[in-house]
Amino acid sequence: MYSEQTLKGVAPAAPVFNFLGKNISLLSSVMLCTLVTLVSLEVFLRSVFGYSFGFVEEVTGYLVVALTLFGAAMAVRANSLFQVQMVFDILPYKLRRLFGMAFTLIAIVICVVLALKTFDLVDSSFSRGKFAPTVLRTPLWIPQTLLPLGFTVIGVFLAEHLLILFRMKEGHN
Repeated sequence: MYSEQTLKGVAPAAPVFNFLGKNISLLSSVMLCTLVTLVSLEVFLRSVFGYSFGFVEEVTGYLVVALTLFGAAMAVRANSLFQVQMVFDILPYKLRRLFGMAFTLIAIVICVVLALKTFDLVDSSFSRGKFAPTVLRTPLWIPQTLLPLGFTVIGVFLAEHLLILFRMKEGHN
């Protein structure tokens, strides 16, 4: 996690990132509680009454995708994604910072491309009126919207990370 001193480096934009972060965390918490509740209820109903809600598998699948994307976004925000730290630790500060900026820029470009391509998928499903072949017959554009939204949120937090890297002074983590 970044120190308070480091986070002050993005002070003008910090309220926007903090608002988004709090809302993504809240939304993720609600989704996780919903996921656990649905799965637990489904297991209970199947084992005790031999009854099943037909929609649980579909809805929990959508929730898992959303939680994966939003969890990745929050990991970017917390600076807790996997890194080959031992390689970075042997580099001089300026080179480590430069590589961090380069990798972050590349990741932002990848997120933009993925957001645009998955938005095309959503648009295609919407315009063709595609539905999931499931009990709920969910219009596919609804769960597919999670993809461009998730990649956009990841990209926003990568942009925050890039701003922090630009503003960091030597000796701060």
